[in-house]
Amino acid sequence: MMTNASPTQNLANQLPAANGLAIVRLTIGAMLVWVFFENLGKGLYTPAGYAGLINYYIKASHSPAAWKAVMGLAASHAAMAAPMQAVTEISLGILLVIGLLTRPAAFVAFLYLGSLWISEWGTSWIWELLVPVLASLGLAIGCAGRRWGVDAWLSQRWPSSPWW
Repeated sequence: MMTNASPTQNLANQLPAANGLAIVRLTIGAMLVWVFFENLGKGLYTPAGYAGLINYYIKASHSPAAWKAVMGLAASHAAMAAPMQAVTEISLGILLVIGLLTRPAAFVAFLYLGSLWISEWGTSWIWELLVPVLASLGLAIGCAGRRWGVDAWLSQRWPSSPWW
């Protein structure tokens, strides 16, 4: 049976979903900010610290050989890769927390966390990163910045933009 819902009813039905997506967005963003400061404290953004961690993943993980070659390339260029990872983690975290450019930030977080998930195969619990990976994809699909974020304001000014 189909009902003819008014636009006001549709908006009311979307608010709980938008609130849920905002909570997930804030959680993933806070996780990335936390990880940045944790890794900074561990020295993992130094060339030696970064290369050591990546070489551990190469030796201990069950990642595909092609992916281990990519990790080896990153480890051999740790002087560039370590700061790039630091900037990626803190910028994605901040963008998600404030809800700015949420869709692209969430999609990049999906790719980034997915690469970490593949890198860690066999070294940690399989669901440890898979849940944030898929949650990030859900944020990108669900326009999660349109509630409790800067994107909510931007979407009022430019409602047809795919960026938020």
